[in-house]
Amino acid sequence: MTVECDECRWSLFLMATLQQAQERLSIRRPGAWRSVLLFLSVVGPGIITANADNDVGGITTYSLSGAQFGYSQLWILIPVTIALLVIQEMCARMGAVTGKGLADLIRENFGVKLTFWVLLLFILGNVGTITSEFAGVASAAGVFHTYLPWLTKFLLVPVVAIFVFTVVTRGNYAAVEKVFFFFCFVYLTYVVSCFIARPDWHEAMTQFVWPHFTATKAYLLMAIAIIGTTISPWMQFYIQAAIVEKGAKASELRYVRIDVVTGALFTDFIAFFIMVAAAATIYVHNVHAGPTGQIVVDDVNKLAVALAPLAGKWASLLFAIGLLNAGVFTASILPLSTAYYVCEAFGFESGVEKKFRDARFFYSLYAALIVIGAAIVLIPRAPLLDIIFWSQVLNGALLPLVLVLMLLLINNKMLMGTYTNNPVSNIVSWATVVIVSVLTLISTLQLIFPSLGG
Repeated sequence: MTVECDECRWSLFLMATLQQAQERLSIRRPGAWRSVLLFLSVVGPGIITANADNDVGGITTYSLSGAQFGYSQLWILIPVTIALLVIQEMCARMGAVTGKGLADLIRENFGVKLTFWVLLLFILGNVGTITSEFAGVASAAGVFHTYLPWLTKFLLVPVVAIFVFTVVTRGNYAAVEKVFFFFCFVYLTYVVSCFIARPDWHEAMTQFVWPHFTATKAYLLMAIAIIGTTISPWMQFYIQAAIVEKGAKASELRYVRIDVVTGALFTDFIAFFIMVAAAATIYVHNVHAGPTGQIVVDDVNKLAVALAPLAGKWASLLFAIGLLNAGVFTASILPLSTAYYVCEAFGFESGVEKKFRDARFFYSLYAALIVIGAAIVLIPRAPLLDIIFWSQVLNGALLPLVLVLMLLLINNKMLMGTYTNNPVSNIVSWATVVIVSVLTLISTLQLIFPSLGG
């Protein structure tokens, strides 16, 4: 009888323990699922914005770095990624806390006059950059033309322009975001292309973790270009507008930060493989220099073509596919960032969630920017290099101003409440602003006055 009672007690004890465990799991499981769902509801703007920065200009810069200096500039990607994280997180936080875009906040806190001048530089710089994205599409067409003679830039550029406008304006934000996510993953073609090139991984990883600086003008200019192409003014306006349109709240900031961190790490992960692919082929085979020592491979079209005999046809095609993807992706994002800024600055309705009849100016401006960028590329003997050159100058002049305005806003307690920067964040942020601003100023001055620096 005693044994039976003991067995009963043990059975009751085990049943009670199992019941408690089930209750705990049933409490925790919804919380875990809720966290996953919350993350999925806010993920997107950080990843999309950072990846769109791997545009035609970025790919050109990373490719030329690897082609001209081998693996020796890979280490620059580490501090650049940290700077990108700091700046993008501030914009994402402002969007989530205030529920307003960056242009809105600049107008409300600094007045219409300053907003107008920022707007003017922003539009002029972005028109040039949008043109460069369609120039990248034209370059990709040049590679594909080797295998498909009927595919020329006069066919591919208009098709891409129509595709970009249709995709962005005919769906809601969720649908557009899915398309943008697809573009992000197409960048993995650069990873595959890099492995086909068979680089020296030991040398690449050594140069990546161990800084190697050469005090030459060419090396310094390329280092500045890598930093400048990673952090652009349009990115700050787009990510904050996207956060607002996504509906992210201050309570969801930890998920927003994961999104920003993931985007920054992924975009520079791709940049790493672009640099390594160029270093393993163009640089290693000494194709990078002519008789005078000056670089011969001066654009990504020539780089993609040069990959074919060195790493195989598939490496060349994959590189060109990545280039086309970059042109299409950023040609979608850049006009959006411009349209967001203009509409926020002057109080027009904006957002891809809205119908055309509710945001006519927003959609009309978006269409106009796409048409202008595509049309310029198709004009015979259009001064594309001059357009890209002066757009870089304008963006270089605008970036320090935008970064300073961002820091003044993020530290405004009346605006941000308890979500202002802490002392450590401010030290890192201001150091980033000073470094980026100084390097951007040097780069801009040397673009305008090539004789500077010897």
